[in-house]
Amino acid sequence: MADPARARKLADRIKVVVAETLERRVKDPRLGFVTVTDVRVTGDLQNATVFYTVLGEDADLEATAAALQSSKGLLRREVGKNLGTRLTPTLEFIADAVPRAAAELEDLLRVAAERDAEVAKLASNARPVAEDPYKTKPDDGE
Repeated sequence: MADPARARKLADRIKVVVAETLERRVKDPRLGFVTVTDVRVTGDLQNATVFYTVLGEDADLEATAAALQSSKGLLRREVGKNLGTRLTPTLEFIADAVPRAAAELEDLLRVAAERDAEVAKLASNARPVAEDPYKTKPDDGE
């Protein structure tokens, strides 16, 4: 098992190399506006999981996934050239679900804020039906 700090440095370097290679060398028309968001390397430094996001619709995401799958060999070769390690890790590409989940959470928070505003508006003109039930009567000195 490798040092976790070394694995983290290796993951950061892989992230930069893959992003630069996608920008400069991969000329696949299916490749959309892709952003490499994170890379995680296993403890034995043999496998790297590359997380990415794609700007656009679901069709763009599927086309980009196919383009990344077909250019996996080129990307691994470039990673191997730039890392300087004895073994080049295999690359696995996974679409990052965080941006989509964050957008859904933002929508839910917006709806909750609108409902809170409606309740606050209704409560602003509200009056108690009866005397305050929590109000205590002063004791008669018993």
